[in-house]
Amino acid sequence: MKRRTLLRTATALGATGLAAGVSPYGAAAAPPPREDADTLRVHVVLFDGVEELDLAAPYEVLSASDHFTDRTVDVRYVALDGPRTVTAAFGTTLRADHAWAPEQADLLVVPGGGYARREDPGVWAEIQRGALPRALARAPRPGLTISGLCTGVMLLAAGGLTRGRPCTTHHRAEADLVRQGGVVKNARVVDDGDLVTAGGVTSGLDLALWLVRRELGVDAALGLEGMLEYEARGTVWTSRPGRA
Repeated sequence: MKRRTLLRTATALGATGLAAGVSPYGAAAAPPPREDADTLRVHVVLFDGVEELDLAAPYEVLSASDHFTDRTVDVRYVALDGPRTVTAAFGTTLRADHAWAPEQADLLVVPGGGYARREDPGVWAEIQRGALPRALARAPRPGLTISGLCTGVMLLAAGGLTRGRPCTTHHRAEADLVRQGGVVKNARVVDDGDLVTAGGVTSGLDLALWLVRRELGVDAALGLEGMLEYEARGTVWTSRPGRA
């Protein structure tokens, strides 16, 4: 386990780090992440109208996981249209400094937001535009796990990724997910191997903790729970025997 002071700068730098796409737990002069086989590469997808909590919870949990493993964890914001500024659902301005490159990721995290507000930017607008669902449809490959939470799962559904597969989403979008061929499970997190989905908003914490447990081990997940003062809640449905 890496021995670092975890909480010294978290409060002061947390909001700044999230807005800039930089982990709030890294030292100011920290070297850039290693790009080697031991690096867990996580891409969090941004788009206009994305829900702040949907993206912040997975981003912070996965970024902080670097402190509880000997592996390097590289978490970055990406946007389909390339590096740009994104305005989230409640007006937060975020910078995606990295281009769309799922071929370079091990985990792709798709948050939600704006599905019910169809006149505003967000998931519904992205579905109507079509570019992001098409890009997601082309993303699957061996070695990549695609995850979605809340109504971000509806972007995966629009790309055909949930058809015939166990999945979940925000409870108000479940009927739509079923109509598009998803096999909805009554669980907070649903792990179907290379597709992992989670329910509404706060389940992003549980999604990220489950991904940490799966990819980095139980001790890393337990360490994060202690640091965050949060215990993973809800049922995890998994098609992977022995992984629950």
